[in-house]
Amino acid sequence: MITESRFLKEVDQHVMEVIRDDGLYRHIRFRRPGTMCMHFDLITWPGYLCYCGDMGTYVFSRLSDMFEFFRTDRDYAHRSGRKLGINPGYWSEKLLAVDGNRRSAGVKEFSAARFERTVKDWLANWMRHEGLDKEGRRELRRLVEDQVLPSAHDGEVRAFDAVMGFSEEVDGQRFEFTDFWEVDCTEYTHRFVWCCYALAWGIQKYDESKTVPEAA
Repeated sequence: MITESRFLKEVDQHVMEVIRDDGLYRHIRFRRPGTMCMHFDLITWPGYLCYCGDMGTYVFSRLSDMFEFFRTDRDYAHRSGRKLGINPGYWSEKLLAVDGNRRSAGVKEFSAARFERTVKDWLANWMRHEGLDKEGRRELRRLVEDQVLPSAHDGEVRAFDAVMGFSEEVDGQRFEFTDFWEVDCTEYTHRFVWCCYALAWGIQKYDESKTVPEAA
């Protein structure tokens, strides 16, 4: 997963190019001089913002001035010691269109790591409440590790088939992952989180360019 520090390192040589800046009609480009690697454009018109670049294309709608919308998490982030304020969960609710192709589309994807963590937590909670002895806990963990966890890296469908098909009896007690299909084992994609950081950073750079020092 992309972090704030990693993102800032990746754009530390980016410069801002103002292609259009006419009220709510803006076209601002950010890129490293001489290359389009990890470049992105922010394009706004009343009620909409389009992000497009190496990490995809996303169209958001919420306020008349969408730059104002993406500024709302900035103060809280600064008070928390962060340089950029992002809110992938809330921001994704304002999406009208999401980058996609024949292979994938969307802002979230199945996470093998999250699936594994959830399976282990689910199992630990059940054993805690059922009071299995040490040997019984060891045996049940081994069965889950052999029959369920290897499927985590085979994709969402096979992973859920394995977990929902698991049923074993240990010390006279049967364990199944009942209703596990309701569990969310997805995370925001690297591309979308990068986009969120780019939105916060790009708008912040735009605002800084508008700041006029006070006369002495």
